[in-house]
Amino acid sequence: MNLKQQIEQLYAQPAQENYPEEYYTVFNQFKEQLNDGTIRIAEKQGDNWIVHDWVKKGVLLGFRVGSLKDYSIDDQFKYFDKDTYPLKTLSLNNRVRMVPGGSSIRDGCYVSPGVVCMPPMYINVGAYVDSGTMIDSHALVGSCAQIGKNVHISAAAQIGGVLEPIGALPVIIEDEVLIGGNCGVYEGAVIRKGAIIGSGVILTGSTPVYDLVNETIYQRSGNKPLEIPENAVVIAGSRRIDNDWADQYGLSIYTPIIVKYRDDKTDKAVELEDWLR
Repeated sequence: MNLKQQIEQLYAQPAQENYPEEYYTVFNQFKEQLNDGTIRIAEKQGDNWIVHDWVKKGVLLGFRVGSLKDYSIDDQFKYFDKDTYPLKTLSLNNRVRMVPGGSSIRDGCYVSPGVVCMPPMYINVGAYVDSGTMIDSHALVGSCAQIGKNVHISAAAQIGGVLEPIGALPVIIEDEVLIGGNCGVYEGAVIRKGAIIGSGVILTGSTPVYDLVNETIYQRSGNKPLEIPENAVVIAGSRRIDNDWADQYGLSIYTPIIVKYRDDKTDKAVELEDWLR
């Protein structure tokens, strides 16, 4: 029986007060492969992203079988978490630049060589962060989020976690994307390669995005997630509320707007981030 079949079988069992050693043996093998990037929550096949349900089940199995453990350093620095998900063990051989100052990476996620972590930031279980990516101060990479190569997640940006439901697509940030400061990307939104999400933009599954260049609207439809096209430049905007009372008070509603697509001038404006690596 392969690892996938073992995870599926154990996940299907009812919860127990005490779990036999078999559960921990299988889970530790699973987590080892999650940590080294051999398996991942979602992968790109052709132009589409596919969720591996069994990998999500493995992550959830870890929460089920784990026991609360005291990981406190001393009386002034206390924390308690499941013993199946301590902090990720890193060494110089991982070639991850972890700048001191309060950052945390939870066990059970892949962080590639060449990733830069500025303090304080947090990467949660099930995430996949590819090479050359910078995660800036006060930024979050949520559970199961998939982050591509050479991405810049700017200060205070929030990349949401999507652990449940099992089949739900996590947030996907493809290669060469710039996520501006104080942005939020949630509910399985897909940001395609090279896009720039301007400071303060919030994208959720229910957010319509207006494309001024192509005169179209992007939004979630059925099982198809909200997708921001390649090289799109998105800023925070607003649109008028079509209502007499709203007109009386000049009310409008927040709306993300694609104002252009990347060109040489845009690339020049963001190229300085490479020097920080």
